[in-house]
Amino acid sequence: MRVAILSGGRGWHVQDLLRAAEGLRLQADVLDFRHLSAGTGQGWNPGGGPLAGYQAALVRTIPAGSLEQIIFRMDCLHAAVLRGLTIVNAPKAVEVCVDKYLTSVRLSQAGLPTPLTFVAQRTEEAMQGFDVLGGDVVVKPLFGAEGRGLQRISDPELAWRTFRVLETSGQVIYLQQYLPHQGYDVRAFVLGNKVLAAMQRHARAGDWRTNVAQGGIAVARPVCGTIADLARRAAQAVDCLIAGVDLLQDRQDRWWVLEVNAVPGWKALAATCQIDVAQEIWRYVTRLARSVREV
Repeated sequence: MRVAILSGGRGWHVQDLLRAAEGLRLQADVLDFRHLSAGTGQGWNPGGGPLAGYQAALVRTIPAGSLEQIIFRMDCLHAAVLRGLTIVNAPKAVEVCVDKYLTSVRLSQAGLPTPLTFVAQRTEEAMQGFDVLGGDVVVKPLFGAEGRGLQRISDPELAWRTFRVLETSGQVIYLQQYLPHQGYDVRAFVLGNKVLAAMQRHARAGDWRTNVAQGGIAVARPVCGTIADLARRAAQAVDCLIAGVDLLQDRQDRWWVLEVNAVPGWKALAATCQIDVAQEIWRYVTRLARSVREV
């Protein structure tokens, strides 16, 4: 089977996918999002271009670009889906998960326990949200990953200054209530209708962030019924077939769904849980592509 890896470079995850594809005798090519092109009308195959001739495509990192460029790249994926190409994750799922607020809305609408969230464009409204959320919040970039740009703020003056900077720089002010936790969270890796593996991420000394990219320490975590149920439901809420679901247990032992990543990494997970995640991904994607072709 001929498969494509859509990315903006050839980092560790792309190399791991190429290794796994070779072991499964798949013909895998790396396609740069910046090289995508498409057309309509006589002589053009909508959704064709560089994606023509593949039976499946896996979405990895979408490189930075202008608003027009990002929209066009997603348009290319939508057109390819209409042509019948199996794309994981589908563009509609990527579009939801790249937007933290829309993800929060989907999770809440699905009845999942997720932190109270408030989003504003001006400092005045953001300060109202700061008070409603209890005066102890996590400020997150609307678009971001790996714990970059996170701030915990409990001082009103610092909150005002931070919100003003975000407002004047044209950014949306995204706030979530801070949940006192037990010093760790859980990343569950969802593949189809099952949780492939999970790891527990502990914050480094003096920090509240548990992200491995920010110095957190990962250990394997058994997948209990609660983790499996919440992770699967969260992935379904945002239409993800592959997802990294972040879960947190507070000091009252209640579980919360924090975020869902439609383009999850697995370097730490694979090493911690001793599992070939890339190979499992390809097995799932190729099964899915074959089942679609047989319908």
